[in-house]
Amino acid sequence: MTNALPDDSRDRSAESLAAAAAWPNGTLEVICGPMFAGKTSLLIARLAAAKARGQSVAAFKHASDTRYHATHLATHDGQQIAAMAVADPIELFARLGKAQVVAIDEAHFFGAWLWDIIVPLLRDRRTLIVAGVERDHVGRPFEPFPRLLVEADTVTKLGGPCKKCGKPAIHSQRMSEDASRVVVGGSELYQARCRECFGKP
Repeated sequence: MTNALPDDSRDRSAESLAAAAAWPNGTLEVICGPMFAGKTSLLIARLAAAKARGQSVAAFKHASDTRYHATHLATHDGQQIAAMAVADPIELFARLGKAQVVAIDEAHFFGAWLWDIIVPLLRDRRTLIVAGVERDHVGRPFEPFPRLLVEADTVTKLGGPCKKCGKPAIHSQRMSEDASRVVVGGSELYQARCRECFGKP
């Protein structure tokens, strides 16, 4: 018995190795989970650690997210760090300068187009930390996370207690009838829910 691969399999393996050798030299960490799970808190901690190591950092948020502060990353419990509010990935790319560590909060507000700047930044050897909600309010994959999660070097999935029963939550349930894909809000509009309680009143 032999375990030799067919010729076409060896060709595909060689192509994969060549592609891997050409892949970007930066790193991508994705922090995701439902609302109220501590994603922004962890992002702020990552930035503080990078600063302590002497690295230059740049933090970004979407301009539409003014829930807690217009020009800072801010958590539900009051933690803050200075950030640039931008309207789209093109503006983000234009304003990041030479920062070694680039943090992007609430990435789902930027949509699928965010991916278009990720690969250029990785090829520029940046360290990227991207945080946000990977499921939308009805439980569907939330762009740009399907692609981010596939390509990430590190994925940290956070959770918290279900607002209804206290079990581990994975969903963010919108408590209004608004069917828009993106609606900015906090605890007045969303609840963390487990699989069993998701969709219940």
